[in-house]
Amino acid sequence: MICSMTGYAVKARDLEQGTLQLELKSVNSRYLDFHFRVTEDLRSLEMPLRELLAAKLSRGKVECRLSFNAAAARADQLHLNGELLATLKSLNERVLGEMPEATPLSVHETLRWPGMFGDQNLDFAALGPEVLALARTVLEEFTASRGREGEKLAEMIVDRVNAMRDIVRRVAPRIPEAQALFTDKLRQRLIDALGNASDDRVLQEVAVFATRIDVAEELSRLTTHLDEVERVLKQGGACGKRLDFLMQELNREANTLGSKSAITEVSQASMDLKLLIEQMREQIQNLE
Repeated sequence: MICSMTGYAVKARDLEQGTLQLELKSVNSRYLDFHFRVTEDLRSLEMPLRELLAAKLSRGKVECRLSFNAAAARADQLHLNGELLATLKSLNERVLGEMPEATPLSVHETLRWPGMFGDQNLDFAALGPEVLALARTVLEEFTASRGREGEKLAEMIVDRVNAMRDIVRRVAPRIPEAQALFTDKLRQRLIDALGNASDDRVLQEVAVFATRIDVAEELSRLTTHLDEVERVLKQGGACGKRLDFLMQELNREANTLGSKSAITEVSQASMDLKLLIEQMREQIQNLE
């Protein structure tokens, strides 16, 4: 499967202690680059998450957001800290004894006193298995979204490959005719200038010119590179860098084709080929 480097997925999981939410999104990058946005209480889980993601992804700038919203405690789960309550009562009475005009502690103030409901701290380390299970689910959806976009990009690239093949097939039959036409014109001009058709210099110049405008080799290499592009697409996997290299080779052949052009059709074909190559390159920049 061919994957795009652009993807998005988010899921939440409700637990007794609260709600975990993990979000993954990625954009294009030459390398695999992670950016984690994790709450401080879950920071210890960043390394396991990194290892899990690195095992499935090979390129892209990936942002991972992990958050946890603690559930509000039910009334039957609240337990007053009796020792602290007794201490506050004693202190309140002592203060009022020394300062009768002072305002006594209210019920609201007493209940909001730090530690009044005992140790309500969560064991975030115990959430590790739940976080990794959620991460696997999100990663599966994330990979699927990248795969769907990758398939669309591959279809667009194949369409351009087919268009380039049509151009090559249209131009190839015109090459021998163009060579013969321009060779005859050159021979006639040299004869007019030198006055001798059998002169070695005339024959040499004609042969050199015929070689310079012969683009059969370039058309053959274009076809070979196009075959390789289709083979890489069918093979799948992380093929973005390989395809980018092939675009460079295709562009090289298209430029050579244009520089050796002897007729308008070949010049136009070179321009059309370079346009299609650039369109493919833009899409390939999105592939993993």
